Amino acid sequence: MTRTALVLGAGMIGVSCALALQKRGITVTLIDRREPGRETSYGNAGVLAASSIVPLNNPALYGKIAGYLGNRHPALNLSWRRALTQPGWLLRFLWEARPSQARARIAALQSLTADTVTHHRALMEQAGVLHRLRDTGTLKLWRTQAGHDAARAEHDFLKSHGIDSQILDRQGISGIEPGLNPIFPAGLLIPCVGSVDSPGAVTAAYAALFAERGGRIEQAAVTRLSRAAAGWRAETSTGGSEAEIAVVALGPWSGDLLKPLGIDPWLNVERGYHRHLAPQAGARLSRTIYDVDGAYYMAPMEQGIRITSGVDLSLRDAPDVHRQIDAATAAAREALPLGEVIGETWRGARPTLPDSLPMIGEAPRHPGLWLAFGNQHIGFSTGPITGEIIAAMVCGEKPPIDPAPFRPGRYIR
Repeated sequence: MTRTALVLGAGMIGVSCALALQKRGITVTLIDRREPGRETSYGNAGVLAASSIVPLNNPALYGKIAGYLGNRHPALNLSWRRALTQPGWLLRFLWEARPSQARARIAALQSLTADTVTHHRALMEQAGVLHRLRDTGTLKLWRTQAGHDAARAEHDFLKSHGIDSQILDRQGISGIEPGLNPIFPAGLLIPCVGSVDSPGAVTAAYAALFAERGGRIEQAAVTRLSRAAAGWRAETSTGGSEAEIAVVALGPWSGDLLKPLGIDPWLNVERGYHRHLAPQAGARLSRTIYDVDGAYYMAPMEQGIRITSGVDLSLRDAPDVHRQIDAATAAAREALPLGEVIGETWRGARPTLPDSLPMIGEAPRHPGLWLAFGNQHIGFSTGPITGEIIAAMVCGEKPPIDPAPFRPGRYIR
């Protein structure tokens, strides 16, 4: 008898889970209220972040808190309404940054990110979108002379974890990105990091590959999840579906669906924004860059030059706060000759757990209910490996990496 599965959420994580389950002979229905890749998976910087191995709440965070509290730094906006209504989560987030946890968290993140380019390259080739992949690395840039020391420290740290990088001075930066204005005295090129020119289009292409292989995609809002005779039933705005197992991969909305089941995954969100700007004549980027002092990514995309903001710690559905993206836009104009804004400012929410690690595995006390969310800033990068972990465990295979650091039981009892 053919096994069946519901995958709830058609972002990069959900689509990857659907493909990995389908590859193992499971009949999969993929459900989302929007077309695949139109939420969080659409709005990121398109980076395949093989070097993103340090959690956001690392020990260095403690020394930065005072500078963040006044909401003057572009890296962070903190809503005091959120701080007062959700103090427990924020305190747990800070507690998880203690030094004793850093080494294990870094090792866990590196296991997730190490082969991201390899996994995506294979899927892009199968989906016919390999032309969207760039192998030019990513470039971190500093605006002050102190950046030389920072670049050296990061170079040494990455080297200690087997990741190559190249320290650049002002001339070296201009040599690989001549379109940039010469305002950065120090940089760090990380060659192993890939990028794409449209993360939303890549996610949609993976979903199309899933459909071509016989998978079913249903565009409908999931309103309720419950046990059923077959295993699990998802009620939707257009009806309902049942299957032996269900995979919840709804990103920042996953907690809403799980709450009626008595499951609290300690999930919260980091909001972020992006804008597209038209490059002026001669302005060109061949890779994604990160302006450390400006706290923004600038990425060459199909739609134009995408500028992304720092972290907005406001409530998930609160009105937009454009302070950070406005500052990022101004800083980006200093770095690259840019013209008019194209389209509207986009806002999304990244699903985040207090330890900055995703939740990947079967829910305690709920057989057949699998959880795949909380990938924070690296969901686009880690979608394929997350899907392979879920599918391997569902089928009783050995997962490609140790899933223990991501077990749901660390927060769900």
